[in-house]
Amino acid sequence: MTDILYRTTATATGGRDGHARTADGSFDVKLATPKELGGNGEGNNPEQLFASGYAACFLGAMKFASSRDKLAKVPADASVTATVGIGPRADEGFGLEVKLVISLPGVDAADAETLVATADRICPYSHATRGNITVTIEIT
Repeated sequence: MTDILYRTTATATGGRDGHARTADGSFDVKLATPKELGGNGEGNNPEQLFASGYAACFLGAMKFASSRDKLAKVPADASVTATVGIGPRADEGFGLEVKLVISLPGVDAADAETLVATADRICPYSHATRGNITVTIEIT
């Protein structure tokens, strides 16, 4: 990729029980290991950040696809809910899985499927995860 349109920088300290902050200070979060993984859960964790980023990016990809390809208009009350799971891999370490639930009120089923399929092809999170982790998509 040669035509980067935007870059951001964030620094984490302390790992899962630490702190993360963007270089410009616009994002600043206390990190904590979730209780399910043995922590106190009194902060945010990487899975929450990934879920939030993926959901927002996918919704943005749907809006972009709608405009670029003249597909069904994404309604103002559309939403993407991302559920990120983490667990041990069979080989070594940990792996992720993602479920995206897409709500497009008022958009007919065929148009919603076309819009979501197009967004899935162009969303950078979908592109980065494709073939690496299981991602399931459900349109409600």
